Amino acid sequence: MSSQSSGSAGDAAASGRMRARDIDRVEARSLLDAAYAEGELGTEEYHQRSERAQRAQTLGELQALIGDLQPSTKTVDLTPARKRTRRSGGGYPPSTRARDSDRQAACALLDAGLADGQLTAADHRTLTELAGEAKTLGDLAQLTDDLQRAADAPGDPVPPKSRRETWFTAGVVAASILVAVGTFLAVDRPASAPAGPPKVDIGIVQPLVLPRPKLTTAEGISYFISAYRAKFGDTIVDEADLFPDYAVVTRGTQANRKVRYTFRGGFDQGDNPQTRPPTTPTVDLAAVNVAAIAALLAQAPALTKVDQGAVSYLDIEGGASGPIVRIYVGNKAGENGYVEAAPDGRIVRTLAFGG
Repeated sequence: MSSQSSGSAGDAAASGRMRARDIDRVEARSLLDAAYAEGELGTEEYHQRSERAQRAQTLGELQALIGDLQPSTKTVDLTPARKRTRRSGGGYPPSTRARDSDRQAACALLDAGLADGQLTAADHRTLTELAGEAKTLGDLAQLTDDLQRAADAPGDPVPPKSRRETWFTAGVVAASILVAVGTFLAVDRPASAPAGPPKVDIGIVQPLVLPRPKLTTAEGISYFISAYRAKFGDTIVDEADLFPDYAVVTRGTQANRKVRYTFRGGFDQGDNPQTRPPTTPTVDLAAVNVAAIAALLAQAPALTKVDQGAVSYLDIEGGASGPIVRIYVGNKAGENGYVEAAPDGRIVRTLAFGG
């Protein structure tokens, strides 16, 4: 009887019919949260999958919702062992969802292909647009597989190693050290040496967290433009406001529709599409001279003569007579002003206001 029950349980697990626990649903939703934050899922699909995960009755239903996702370093320990198994090439199956960082890496390869003559400008433009719309790693691979790559070009994404595996390896190494040292002392220990193995402190390796650059710096502006292009396949905006730690960007989706996004490493759609006048001017972020604008950012407090002022945010938008870049400065007394410039860094005017 127990053998039959064991066989039935194994069949249920293999087929995905085994009942899901609350913890299984929580872990699945954690994976979906990470995938959404890293750009594998759009807003609507993320909410749909999360709702289905909350209602899931079996492990098979949950696996169908997370089976095509890449585990991040934050969630690798929540991912079933079979999902962490690497393929012979060390990467993921082609059907695995692509992150924003994967699209960004593909765009970097396309940029390099344009720079060294592998791609024409037209091919580069078309392939970059397709990269921004790619859903899977297979979609991205089709766009870049025929390109020659420099030695320092980004490689294909590979599954992160589980922290449990790291800790286990560290434990084995520590145990080996203890055995080796203990053996040495047992054989060569002087008569006066105290008995017992020495204490070995291997410590705990702290995770390295790489902060995003402030968006009101040259590095931050370049980072934002690269992430925007990887997400949408172009660099055209109605308006972009870059604050030190986040950005708000408005993008025309059709001639008469626009959508606003908030950027904090990933693009989150803030509201439903809104009406947009067809004549709304746009600006190409690729036309911004990042070095020149960064120099103005450093000079803006002095140019506006705001006492002890600091840059509040950077506004880039299309204007009636052409694209405009405004650098806003303020201080604790409520005094403020801005520097208005062309995308190439030429100053158009400076204005200052009282508190």
